[in-house]
Amino acid sequence: MGYIQQINGDYYGSKETLTEVLPYLKNDTNYIAAVNNFFGIAYKQLSLYDDAIFYYNKALKETKDEVSKQAPLNNIAVVYIQQKKYNKAIEILESILNLKKINDLSAINYKARVLDNLGFAYFKNGNPDKGLQLMNESLQLRNRSEDFYGSIESYLHLADFYAKTDAKKSNQNAQSAYQIATKFNSIDERLKALSLLISNGSGSQYAQKYISLNDSIIKIRNNFKNKFAKIKYDSKKEKDENQKLKLERAENLLALQEAKYQKIVGIIAFVFLVIVIIVLVRYYRNRNRIIGIKTAYDTETRIAKNIHDELANNVFNAITFTQTQPLEEEAIKETLAHNLNQIYTRVRGISRENSDIDTKDNFAFNLKEMLSTYNSGSTKVIINNIEKVIWSEIDEVKKVTIYRVLQELMVNMKKHSHAPFVFIKIESNQKSLFIDYKDNGKGCEKNKIIKNGLQNMENRILSIKGTITFDTEPDKGFGVNIKLPK
Repeated sequence: MGYIQQINGDYYGSKETLTEVLPYLKNDTNYIAAVNNFFGIAYKQLSLYDDAIFYYNKALKETKDEVSKQAPLNNIAVVYIQQKKYNKAIEILESILNLKKINDLSAINYKARVLDNLGFAYFKNGNPDKGLQLMNESLQLRNRSEDFYGSIESYLHLADFYAKTDAKKSNQNAQSAYQIATKFNSIDERLKALSLLISNGSGSQYAQKYISLNDSIIKIRNNFKNKFAKIKYDSKKEKDENQKLKLERAENLLALQEAKYQKIVGIIAFVFLVIVIIVLVRYYRNRNRIIGIKTAYDTETRIAKNIHDELANNVFNAITFTQTQPLEEEAIKETLAHNLNQIYTRVRGISRENSDIDTKDNFAFNLKEMLSTYNSGSTKVIINNIEKVIWSEIDEVKKVTIYRVLQELMVNMKKHSHAPFVFIKIESNQKSLFIDYKDNGKGCEKNKIIKNGLQNMENRILSIKGTITFDTEPDKGFGVNIKLPK
C-alpha cells in the first residue's frame, strides 16, 4: 500500500502506511531493507534529503550481496547530487561501476542508470567533457537494450547539459524526453521536459501545456489521497461495527432496565431542568456573542497589523526601488523579481491564514495540508491521528475553531518559538476531542502569552465550551492541551 501511494504521489500518506509495517518486520532483512528504501524515496521526494540518506543507509546495512547494495548506493548518490555534494556522489557511483556483476548482461539497464547519474554529477562538478561522454554512453546502452523508459532521464540530463551552451540541442533532447514520457504516461518527466523547454525560451508554446498538465495531476493525486484514506477508514469501520453490534445488544438490555427507573426520575427533574436551561441559554448567548465579537475584532486587528507592518513597507520599498534603479540591468531585474516574490509569498500567507475553510469531506486532508506547509529545512512538523478522528461527528463551527487555533499555534511557533520539532496529536472518544501540541522552541513565560497574540486563540476555545491549558517556560519549549466537547 505504501508503494502504491508513492506511485500516486502521496508521500506523506506513504510514510504513515510504512510506519504501520514496522512492528511486523521482526528479523526479515529483505523486507527491512525494502521498507527503509521506500522511506528514503518518500523523504527524497519531499526534499528532506538528510532523512532520505539516513534511511537509504539503513537499507544498505540490511543487504547481504553486491546486487542488493547497488540500489540504495545509487539512491544515496542521487540525493548527494540534489544536495550539490558532487564529489561524494561521484565516489559512490564509481565504486558501483567497479563491482563485477555490474557488467553482466542482466545488469545492463542498471549500469546505464549509474553511468547517466555519474556523467551528470561530473558535468555539475565542472567536468563537462567527461560528463557528456558518460551520459552519451548511458543513452547508447539504453537504446541498445530498448530501455526506452530509462532513456527519458538521459534525455533530460542532456537537455540540462546543453541548456546554457546550445539551446537547439537542449530543446531536441527535452522534446525527445517529452515524447517518450507521454508514451509511457509518465507525468513528472513530462513536466520536467516542459520546464526545460520553457526555460530555453519556448515559453509561449509550452507554458499553457505545463500549467494544464500540472493542475490536472494535482487534482488526480489529491483525489487519490482522499479515496485511499476512505478505503482504509471503511475497512476499519466494518471491523469496528461488528464488535460494536455485540456491545450494543448488551447495552440495550441494560438500557431497558434503566429506562424504567429513569422515567420516574425524569418527570420530577423535567420542570426544574427547563428552568435551568432557559437561564443558561440566555447566559451563554450573551457570553458567546461578546466572545465572538472580540475574536472577530482581534482577527481584524491582526490582519491590519500584518498588512501595515509587513506588506506596506515592502510595497513602498519596491516602488522606491523601481524609481531609483536602472531596471534594464539584469542584476537589478533579478533583485526586483525577488522582492516582488517576497511580497507575493506574504500575501498568500495572510490569505491562507484568513481564507474560508472547507469543513466537509476534505476537512482532515486540508487541515493536515495546512500544518504540513510549516515544514521547512529548519522545522519538522510531526502529525498523528488526524485521519482516525471521525470528523463527521463534529459540527462545522468547532472544525473552523480547531483549524484556526492550530493555524495560530503554527504562526506563533514560526514567529516566536523557531522550533526544530513540532508534534501535534489529535484523539477522540465518544464525548470529547483532545488536541496535544508540543514544540521544542524558545518557549516563554506564561504571563507573556497574551502579548504573543494567543489570547485570541483562548477566546476561540472558550466560545465553543472547550478548555485550554498552556505549558511553557523560557528555553523549555511550548505546549498546549485542548479539550473540546463533540
